[in-house]
Amino acid sequence: MLDNRRGQGWPVSIAPMMDRTDRHYRFFMRQMTAHTLLYSEMITTGAILYGDRSRFLDFSPQERPLVLQLGGDCPRDLADCARIAQDWGYDEINLNVGCPSQRVQTGNFGARLMAQPELVARIVEAMRKAVQLPVTVKHRIGIDRCDRYEDMVHFVLTVSQAGVDRFIVHARKAWLKGLSPKENRSIPPLRYQDVYRLKTEYPQLCIEINGGVDSLKQVAAHLDRVDGVMIGRAAYEKPFIFASTDPVFYRSDRTIVSREEVVERLLPYTERMMAQGVPFSRISRHVLGLFAGQPGAKAWRRVLSQESHKPSAGPATFLRAMEQVPASVTRFRPGREFEPTVSVVGS
Repeated sequence: MLDNRRGQGWPVSIAPMMDRTDRHYRFFMRQMTAHTLLYSEMITTGAILYGDRSRFLDFSPQERPLVLQLGGDCPRDLADCARIAQDWGYDEINLNVGCPSQRVQTGNFGARLMAQPELVARIVEAMRKAVQLPVTVKHRIGIDRCDRYEDMVHFVLTVSQAGVDRFIVHARKAWLKGLSPKENRSIPPLRYQDVYRLKTEYPQLCIEINGGVDSLKQVAAHLDRVDGVMIGRAAYEKPFIFASTDPVFYRSDRTIVSREEVVERLLPYTERMMAQGVPFSRISRHVLGLFAGQPGAKAWRRVLSQESHKPSAGPATFLRAMEQVPASVTRFRPGREFEPTVSVVGS
């Protein structure tokens, strides 16, 4: 596992996504990339403090390096959750200041916190005092009518005084009313230049960019301007783009895997999880995009979709689905698609 030092950005990470980045998805992604930084789904403080902690926090050791993203607005509760996360083995704590869903707004956290930078600073300070782990903040460039560049700078500088290790900036504003969370991921225009400007004017801050990135070439282009790049939906819809991430951005000599090898590595994990009572469909749903854009992808998805909920579904279902895909696709190993012109970990 890479050394996760304070203040040092990660070239590539996969965004926390509700109902997406659970432990089964993260294990699946680890079969393609050992070094990309992974995040949990957002977990509220109440779920951790009063709910089934094992259900929300358990993970496989192979998933590390792994960040726990927290949702909440009480400094004491968030500090308590950070301590629990540290004891659980997480590598980093992230505060959600970007989710615009109505449920999050009702709880006065997520994107609503952008209007309360002083509170966010107190939260960060409380968590940093509670743990030795890095504490980061993921936020939007603005909310509603409070979306000027100067508004974002005020938020970032206020929170930075509490010692944030890294800011992950979603380069779209969020409308708290009038748009759904899905619409907030696409309708507000991307404003990458605001994030670039933030890094240029405050080079001492560690700044990552998020929003609309769907290829490693785009990652490399952003890394000329910022410290790190976070990929969201593309990481879920076409996950195999991450097969080349380690050698390109982390200078790893790890052998690039084929899709066939990814499936083979999932078989014992799936068998183990099902023995613990996990339905096959909870694992297979994350793997539907493995062959995205390739011949046989539709047949792969069809077999998994039709069979995953059957009582007989299990590891062999993956193999039956893969039989629908040409061997030239299943056994293909991507190479270095391009040589990055940016500084990477280890440079």
